[in-house]
Amino acid sequence: MLLAGKTVIVSGVGAGLGHRIAATVVRDGGNAVLGARTAANLVKSAAEIDPEGLHTAHLPTDITDEAQCEALAALAVERFGRIDAVVHVAAWDSYFGGIEDADLDTWKSVIDVNLLGTLRMTRACLPALKERGGSVVVIGTQSAVAAPSQVRQAAYAASKGALTSAMYSMAWEFGPDRIRVNTVLPGWMWGPPVQAYVQFTAHTEGVPEAEVLERLSGRMALPELATDGDVAEAAVFLASDRARAITGQSLLVNAGELMR
Repeated sequence: MLLAGKTVIVSGVGAGLGHRIAATVVRDGGNAVLGARTAANLVKSAAEIDPEGLHTAHLPTDITDEAQCEALAALAVERFGRIDAVVHVAAWDSYFGGIEDADLDTWKSVIDVNLLGTLRMTRACLPALKERGGSVVVIGTQSAVAAPSQVRQAAYAASKGALTSAMYSMAWEFGPDRIRVNTVLPGWMWGPPVQAYVQFTAHTEGVPEAEVLERLSGRMALPELATDGDVAEAAVFLASDRARAITGQSLLVNAGELMR
């Protein structure tokens, strides 16, 4: 199995992508250590993924708090004896707007979560990752490399763009310890957030949900949106030994909306 015997920390586990990544880790033979701010989400996710509790552990974790990041890493080592990968899903993606109307204090908070929080969590995992090498997988966004036309999220895009730049530095810094660092860049990804967007837009405009969805999928080279399951498969591949020679790379998972 792809992750047999491996232990993977997944931050930002809720109802969407984080849950799907953790479920894919366990499906592929690994142990998933789940972190998120809301304890109830972690309990629900772990129970669905691993009813017997043999291959999951979880701890409420706010990645803006260094001590909480260290505690999640310590839990992985205590429970499973190792950390082989960390997949960063935790992010603040609900602040909308551009530059002219920006609340820059809120921008600072977005950056603290999306950029600095990811770096805190990565640093907390480094001692265990250095023991045998491993993988850091950052979930970024297509908006970091191409401005979205439908939804304006300048702060989110900028923070994730900075994180993509940081990925290159980490790949060089951690490479001698055989730690790989890569980024997955989803575009429009069918899952709870996009479902909610489609429903809200359809209701606001008084049109069928299928019409709103067609506007999105019509932008793709493939005839349908990528799903959170597709993004999870890419993340787990990069976390696995099958990607042992891949580092410092950004992988677009976007059904071909943007090609680079």
